[in-house]
Amino acid sequence: MLTTNTTELLDVLRPLPVIKRGGTQTKFHPYKLNFVLDQLALDDAEQTAVKRALVSHYQQTAVIETRELRPALIQILTDLDLTDAAKAYQDYFIAEQERFSSATNVRERIEKLFNRDASVVHENANKDSNVFNTQRDLEAGAASRAIGLKMLPDLVAKAHLRGDIHWHDLDYSPVTPETNCCLIDFDGMFKNGYKIGNAEVASPRSIQTATAQMAQIIANVASLQYGGCSANRVDQLLAPYAEINYQKHLADAEKWVAADQRKAYAKTKTKKDIYDAMQALEYEINTLYSSQGQTPFTTVNFGLGTSWIEREIQRAILQIRIKGLGKERRTAIFPKLIFTIKRGLNLAPDDPNYDIKELAIECSTKRMYPDLLMYDKIKALTGSFKTPMGCRSFLQGWRDENGVEVNSGRMNLGVVTVNLPRIALSAHGDRKLFWEIFEERMTTCHQALAYRIERTKEAQPENAPLLYMYGAFGKRLPAGGNVDELFKNQRATISLGYIGIYEVCTTFFGPNWEHNAEALDFAETVVKALRDKCAKWAEESGYHYSLYSTPAESLTDTFCRDDIQKFGRIADITDKEYYTNSFHFDVRKHPSPFEKLTMEERFPQYASGGFIHYCEYPNLTQNPKALEAVWDWAYDHVGYLGTNTAIDQCFKCGFKGEFKATARGFVCPQCGNHDPKYCDVVKRTCGYLGNPQQRPMVHGRHVEIASRQKNMSPEMIRNAARYERTKQSDAQRMAGRGLK
Repeated sequence: MLTTNTTELLDVLRPLPVIKRGGTQTKFHPYKLNFVLDQLALDDAEQTAVKRALVSHYQQTAVIETRELRPALIQILTDLDLTDAAKAYQDYFIAEQERFSSATNVRERIEKLFNRDASVVHENANKDSNVFNTQRDLEAGAASRAIGLKMLPDLVAKAHLRGDIHWHDLDYSPVTPETNCCLIDFDGMFKNGYKIGNAEVASPRSIQTATAQMAQIIANVASLQYGGCSANRVDQLLAPYAEINYQKHLADAEKWVAADQRKAYAKTKTKKDIYDAMQALEYEINTLYSSQGQTPFTTVNFGLGTSWIEREIQRAILQIRIKGLGKERRTAIFPKLIFTIKRGLNLAPDDPNYDIKELAIECSTKRMYPDLLMYDKIKALTGSFKTPMGCRSFLQGWRDENGVEVNSGRMNLGVVTVNLPRIALSAHGDRKLFWEIFEERMTTCHQALAYRIERTKEAQPENAPLLYMYGAFGKRLPAGGNVDELFKNQRATISLGYIGIYEVCTTFFGPNWEHNAEALDFAETVVKALRDKCAKWAEESGYHYSLYSTPAESLTDTFCRDDIQKFGRIADITDKEYYTNSFHFDVRKHPSPFEKLTMEERFPQYASGGFIHYCEYPNLTQNPKALEAVWDWAYDHVGYLGTNTAIDQCFKCGFKGEFKATARGFVCPQCGNHDPKYCDVVKRTCGYLGNPQQRPMVHGRHVEIASRQKNMSPEMIRNAARYERTKQSDAQRMAGRGLK
């Protein structure tokens, strides 16, 4: 029972628990009612009268039930002769109910698909909604979304629909207890064999067979989960199978080739085998469709191998990507290539694999990939070296019960992302209120993520045999086994995502806050607070909650559209029509690469469960040393770096460079061509590349890409190249004097 004086208004109701319609108990948050009263356009006196009446209404109660709160508020508004406000509030409630009903209506969702609603057919830039198998997946996804919302805890489902949080991949989860992304244990599968469908597959006896098996495994893994998959250290993985080729050729040479030429003959033949095998893998991945109606989202990491075979595999991967696909030499979108740079191996001109790094630079200037992993920084940030799963999801260093470090065979169970800009906008400049709303959202996110874990644990090994029974996830479970053996003790990750640090700080500090020490500290505090929540939940549960800098492919559009409806168009926040990816610098500005990365590098230490940095450049094919200058500087600053450069091609007029962004897509600045048949437009969607002419993106992502400004001017390119030449001259002079 409450007895506090009503002059304290709504704060007096804080001790009362709130019982939601779904039965969930939460705290009472006055800001929510204040927002409602603001939306009803009541003046200060009217709002005060409503609040006093509401406090009086609950003076003798022990709880607030939301199903009773609405009619009570309508009655109070009516009694105060605020009938227009009462009607508006009732109309709002009815509209919300209809929205929830529509979202859980399978027929309506499928009709949106049939009507080619852009928010449905362009949600995933890796899906071509014109082809039958993708259409079938989208139809199934429409049903899964509707059913999945009914399965989710009521509080989570409604928070997702309102745009407070986002439950990722509702097309697949929770209707099916699938996992998200993984590092496939190719090594264990190759060595021990596996089964796909009706075929028992033995260990490969050549590199050609090994890459063919990789493609089959990738296609099946991509169909048994909903996220990306990666091959870690692929040059070292495939080297033993190329060695088999070499030994076969050496044996043949003993019969037909002169003794002094046998090794050279075998080496030449093996190099050809390696090139053909890697080219076949490139084409197979780009011609595959998973059961989800899309090219399998695949990442291939390489760069640490030092033997001549491992070096040749690295070289072949890069040469094939530089060459391009088909007769027009188009840029391959998949697999995503990630090259590892390591000090003493390939960083400096006198390192043994420096020539491979030079080839990687050439490839990046012409094809954008490879992205980079900085070996020492990744170890420092994540606890061990490994490639990300798919786009940017990183596993943390982990050892099994025998103390053995394990990376391949581990996975992520899913992501739930919080809408940080909405929290800031709801706080109206009040940082204390920001943290109150933050705590409330974290409670919802925790409930959502805990549900993801429990739902994923309901899978049976037989549901995904290749994952659970035949080695893709490392351990081999029996039929009827417990999949939690692969998840618990923090072997798997479950991720809290976030978006829009730029917009949050713009709300409190204005749009040019990136050089404001107080604003930067606040931004860091927010990300650290998210990380601390993950650490607390992990300690309590035994599952590894990780903080993930959400790629926000379509979410950059979705959250912003939701907030335009809720708050209107706010300068530099919602009026852009997109939200900024995770912790990234405002894309409309053009800091140097060094300024951009210096601002961003403070965040991955907290968000080590998923992150990437990238810089925007003009065409760099004639200035590779400029790119190398950024790479070399970045080695000690960031762990994961992508290159965005102008590589568009027009096959009508021969233009190569950057297409112009327009409302209808991207057009050749030279001849106006925008037909995807006669052009190759490649842009970084988020962590991976996309071709927006062939597979259009959602509106907000298109606007964000069109808004990107260059981080390196022509003058900076000249200066960087000059710096690189000076550095090499100094190194040569020092080497001549016997200095290091």
